[in-house]
Amino acid sequence: MNKKILITGGAGFIGSHVIRLFVKQYPEYSLVNLDKLTYAGNLENLHDVENESNYRFVKGDIVDYESMKDLFLKENFDGVIHLAAESHVDRSLENPAAFAITNVVGTLNLLQAAKIAWRGQFDKKLFYHISTDEVYGSLEHGGYFTEETPVDPRSPYSASKTGSDHFVKAFHSSFGLPVIISRCSNNYGPNHFPEKLIPLMIHNILNQKPLPVYGKGENVRDWLYVEDHARAIDVIFHKGKAGEVYNIGGNNEWKNIDLVMLLCSVMDQKLNRAPGTSAKLINYVTDRQGHDLRYAIDSSKLQTQLGWRPSIDFPAGLEKTVDWYLNNREWLEHVTSGAYRDYYAGMYHNR
Repeated sequence: MNKKILITGGAGFIGSHVIRLFVKQYPEYSLVNLDKLTYAGNLENLHDVENESNYRFVKGDIVDYESMKDLFLKENFDGVIHLAAESHVDRSLENPAAFAITNVVGTLNLLQAAKIAWRGQFDKKLFYHISTDEVYGSLEHGGYFTEETPVDPRSPYSASKTGSDHFVKAFHSSFGLPVIISRCSNNYGPNHFPEKLIPLMIHNILNQKPLPVYGKGENVRDWLYVEDHARAIDVIFHKGKAGEVYNIGGNNEWKNIDLVMLLCSVMDQKLNRAPGTSAKLINYVTDRQGHDLRYAIDSSKLQTQLGWRPSIDFPAGLEKTVDWYLNNREWLEHVTSGAYRDYYAGMYHNR
């Protein structure tokens, strides 16, 4: 069946993997990638599919309501997979307003544009909003986040994603807009902008720079390989039930310090450095404000109802990730120039 699907933020880390999967998996679909191309949006992520006949890029900003409304009216999309967002917690602590504008107002603009363009004819339409497990807050004493866990955001980033989630649900309840929300644990893999933990450490180990670890590195995250997340998005988009929330997790809980130590070991081996060389670069820095202790996802609803499973465990996925960065050093050099260097210096200076 031919469908025209809008994927927002498709030049970013997760979005580019979703685009690639859909372009190859569904040649009969028409896929439109809408991206503002901020620091984390990089069309180099999609060089292998940019000339495919079922793919098209549109540069645009979800904060610009009139342009979003015009785009929806012109294109008559059958579905939306909404990934565009400001997503880095540290940046949200520095500039909370930017996160509220992009994540809340931007999402609201897309919802309103979809409601107007679809004119109440919602049959076979879908607005799929990609959220985060961070909306649930922090797990201090065991347990897992389920879809019924009350939201309890602790950072401006997670608060902005919670706000966007609420608007998505409100458009379903108030107007009958067919929506789905998914909330995923930490992603890792190729094409990840090196402000996040794993690509940052890979970049710094390559260049023998300090490895900044917050506090004592005791914070725990559940890690999911990005291609597994893209597969989950595919399954949810095609099989999920409107009005539902689905959690996506990797069943790979790691303390930050244990992850960094493993990564140091893998990098030493790959770079033919003496064991323990990279670990000497670890630099414990002042902990982040409001740093959530632990995230852990219960994805049994997705697994039981829709049949999705994560396909790769963390050590194997980490090695694949390292290999990709080592084989794509030119990409890494391109994205770590200019504005990123200025941000990095400001974020970690004197910590």
